[in-house]
Amino acid sequence: MTTKDDVYTGLGGKTILDRFRLDGKSALITGGGAGIGRAFAHALGEAGASIAVIDLDGDRAKAVAQELADKNIEAISLQADVSDDAAIERFVADTVSAFGGLDIAINNAGINPNAAAEDITADDWDRTFALNTRATFLACQHEARAMFPRGYGKIINTASMASLIVPHPQKQAAYNASKGAVVTLTRSLAAEWAERGIRVNCMSPGIIRTALIEESEALAPLVERWLTDIPAGRLGELTDLQGGIVYLAGAASDYMTGHNLVIEGGQTLW
Repeated sequence: MTTKDDVYTGLGGKTILDRFRLDGKSALITGGGAGIGRAFAHALGEAGASIAVIDLDGDRAKAVAQELADKNIEAISLQADVSDDAAIERFVADTVSAFGGLDIAINNAGINPNAAAEDITADDWDRTFALNTRATFLACQHEARAMFPRGYGKIINTASMASLIVPHPQKQAAYNASKGAVVTLTRSLAAEWAERGIRVNCMSPGIIRTALIEESEALAPLVERWLTDIPAGRLGELTDLQGGIVYLAGAASDYMTGHNLVIEGGQTLW
């Protein structure tokens, strides 16, 4: 006799694939105008979410929002400097106003000055932490406040495998330290907000092949070295991150909080 439990019927009557769907959900993505943020926007939109594409470059944000609209995905674009406290408050409020609420927030904007520790200026150090760490915290704060009344929400911060290892031979102490702080921040917020229904996780990508890497002659020698450090034998593709972001954003990951999802082809194993 078959036991008619959640495993058999599906949790809440939803199959496992249904629990990855984001229909009726709204999401915002900072740094959404290019690269990883753009890949996240397409992934969440294809899974059913309405998307607010946020970027410092308003034209890039508009272009991605138009790409989504071309695929019949509801989307808006917002120009914002995420290092500006007032801008963070505005883009959260504008997303809520456009979609009637906020269910998913992806804090992805960041910078990497790629400077040797003995050479980086105090201003560049502060600028790195202002964007990668401080802005991430303030965004989480405003996003959570928008989610608390509903008693449910998903906040996902983009960290880096540099939170676990020191990638080499590039020199990026400021970036590494700022992303390590993002992981600890994520864990702290997850612990504080779990009882209020907010799940806070982060993703740590490895080295992802982007236009910057492909078009830079200076990076070509580094690519050869990076490949020797990656058990998978290749750089990551933007599409390698899309399944993970949908999982973290959807009901399938409701019991996960404070987790750092590392997607790096095994580079942190060695």
